[in-house]
Amino acid sequence: MSAEKQYVLAVPNFSEGRRKDVIEAVAATLKNRTGVTLVSVEPEHDFNRTVITVIGEPEPLKEALLEMAGKSYELINMEEQQGSHPRIGAQDTIPLFPFKNISLEACTQLAEEIGQAVYERYQVPVFFSGQNARNEDRKALSFIRKGQYEGLKEVAHTDERKPDIGPAALHPTAGATIVSADTEGLTAYNVFLATEDLTIAKEIAKGVRGPSGGFSTVRAVGIKFPERSGVVVSMNMFDCGATPLYRTFNFVKQEAARYGVAVTGSELVGPVKLDYLLNSLEFYLGLEGFRKEQILETHLMK
Repeated sequence: MSAEKQYVLAVPNFSEGRRKDVIEAVAATLKNRTGVTLVSVEPEHDFNRTVITVIGEPEPLKEALLEMAGKSYELINMEEQQGSHPRIGAQDTIPLFPFKNISLEACTQLAEEIGQAVYERYQVPVFFSGQNARNEDRKALSFIRKGQYEGLKEVAHTDERKPDIGPAALHPTAGATIVSADTEGLTAYNVFLATEDLTIAKEIAKGVRGPSGGFSTVRAVGIKFPERSGVVVSMNMFDCGATPLYRTFNFVKQEAARYGVAVTGSELVGPVKLDYLLNSLEFYLGLEGFRKEQILETHLMK
């Protein structure tokens, strides 16, 4: 057995993106812990959720994520929470991904342990998704989140929609949490349009997302960020190796041109793998035979 340390990537999100004190309190549970590195905290005001990126050794990370969930349950009341991003709980998701020297199977087992502990410790029901899904439907977050917190609360007693762990109901204030393991984490990517016509962004999002005929590994919505001009095609990209960033950017740009609308820029929300930027670099510069080792900084990573 390898003596090398194992590392898991987690990208949990909780249902608060506006109250700075709450965001800081939840994120604080992941700071200054041996074996755990908090990479980023990305609040999204309009969505009213925060996405966290954290890397850690399996056991220390497991305990850190459980403490994070507990703080979310303590400070966020789903009966009062509102936002434009689909959600079913205060600690909405806890997704895990293999990062270094660890298998998908080990991450799947870790997700099972976290799900069990969430209910045992906090009595918050758990849905399993991704590799941990109990059926094909539940592999998709969109199926579990259908109707969001308010709608799920009304149907959680049915066989089709009841939680995988816990009673056939949601917690009265914390809702439920989705726990999963999978091969790849999502990359959140926004493309900005020079128009205030939200209908255009929604039509382009419909074209880019998999379920309506676009890229199978992409989910997208057209939204308006109140803090800036223009509208946004906001994408969750689940495999930037199969569907590179440049491909979705060019697609959005091409579709926007049909409406006489310019693309003003784009934005990555949170960290991204170096490989996902390099394949766009190769594309736009037409590089031939390019190797990652040609980037000097990659040698420092070793």
